[in-house]
Order: sequence, then structure tokens, then C-alpha cells
Amino acid sequence: MAEAETIPAESEALTRTLATVAELGLGENLIELETQGFSTVKGVLSESQIARAKAAILARAERDAGHSIDPDTATAEDCEGMTYIPYMLYEDEVFEEILMAREPLALITYLLGESCLLSSMGCHFRGPGGMHLPLHSDNGNGIPAPFTSFSQVANVNYALTPYTREAGALAMVPGSHKLARQPKPDESDLGDNANPNAVSMNIDPGDAVIWHGNSWHGSFVRTLPGVRMNLAVYFNRQYIQTQERHGTTVPEEVLARHANNPRFLHLLAGKQPYGWQKEGPDYSKFALMPRGLYD
Repeated sequence: MAEAETIPAESEALTRTLATVAELGLGENLIELETQGFSTVKGVLSESQIARAKAAILARAERDAGHSIDPDTATAEDCEGMTYIPYMLYEDEVFEEILMAREPLALITYLLGESCLLSSMGCHFRGPGGMHLPLHSDNGNGIPAPFTSFSQVANVNYALTPYTREAGALAMVPGSHKLARQPKPDESDLGDNANPNAVSMNIDPGDAVIWHGNSWHGSFVRTLPGVRMNLAVYFNRQYIQTQERHGTTVPEEVLARHANNPRFLHLLAGKQPYGWQKEGPDYSKFALMPRGLYD
């Protein structure tokens, strides 16, 4: 009886998801996700969104560093290697817009279901020099190998500056999601003995790379002056602990702006039933919990 009740809800969710994928013309991207474990969607962000996101990230980076940084001419003395800048969602309204970008969110929904949560939103701010980011799977948050064939976490990486290998681009290993494990030490290098299967994602500002949580990825050392900026928007299934805390901590003005947008509120744990204190559980939210891969 329980199985019979699950199947229709799961089928309806998958039908909705595939209809959105078709409406947005993302059929080829779906094939790429299944076969190589990642896919690029071109021109997701507008020039205005790129400029606003870069300005907000640079302001945070300069505040954290305690000095100004020229994003075009910065040297290793200004900002060497990669620094992760976390919790960007509430820095500027543009990040709320980016969270809801339709094409990447449709592919994330296919990977993680309609009930998925925003885990974190931050920037890998990379100046010249420093170390490469070794290849790894985002299943590093305690998920044991062998990994499940379905994605439990997934990522959207937006380029805000041009990506080339010399510019410190994102690296991906096609087909690695099917290996269902983390790379071994001799498979994770992106330096002098770089994994020969790693490809540089040479993409333009505004493009987005979406990948299955099993996929191996990292980033190359930047050898050019200036800064590589991205926006990494990381998601997980509802039963996994998010990296960042949202839920009851979402600012009131953000909630007000999206009061009529249930998907936005759900991404920020609006229907997450767990995490109660003395007040006990909200049983109405248990009825909203997912019952399959797509709802």
C-alpha cells in the first residue's frame, strides 16, 4: 500500500521536472549530466548581474583582507592563491536572483528533487600563485564510498570572470561520477603531475557549470595577474545537513521579498521539519517531506 502511494507522487514530480527541462531546451544538458557528470549552460547571467555580483564579492574580499584589490592587475602580494568567501546570499539582492536562475535550478532539481536545499553560496576568490585545489568529489561531507548512483549533493559554478587554465579555471573529470568514490592521492593532482583526464572549463562570465555530486573537480593555479571570481551555489537533498545555516535565520526583508515564492522559501529550509527545540516538531511539515528521488 505504501509503495502504491509513493509511485504517483514520484511520477508527478518527475513529469514536472522533465517538462521544465524541455521548456528551457535543456535536453542535451541532461544527457551530459548522465554521461559525463557535468554540463555547461551558456549565458545564464546578464551583464548587470555579473557586475553586481563581482562588486559585492570584491567588497567582501577587500573588507576581509583590510586593503584594496584591483581585480584586473592584482599580484600574489595583494591576494595569493585561493580564498573562500562564504555566506554571500544576503550580501546583495543579486544573489537571490542568481539562486533562482531557471536553467541551473531545473538541472539541480533533476539531480536532487524538488525538496532540495541550498547548502551554501560563496566565492572561490583566486589570485595569482598559491596552490591548486585538488580534485575531489563534493561527497566529502561524510558520505561513505561506494557513492550512490543518484546525486545526493550537486553544485552550480558560475564564472564571473573568464575561465582558462592560466586564469585558474575550474577543472572537471568527465565520467568520474560513475566511479562512485573519491579520487586517490595520485589521481587528485592538478599541478606538475596533473590528472591527464582533467579538463579545463574554458568558459565566459555568466556561464554556469552544473555537476553531479559524485563528479571529481578542482581548480588550477592562476598564473596571470588579477583575480578569478566565481559563485559556487551548492545544494543537497533534504536529509543532508547544509553547510550554511538558513531556515530560522533568514532576514525578514528577504522573507518578505519572496513571500509568494514557495520554491525560494523551500530552498532555505522553509519546509524542513527537523531542528526543533523545546517547542517540539511541526508535524504539518512531515507531510511535505519527499518520498522519492524527484519530489
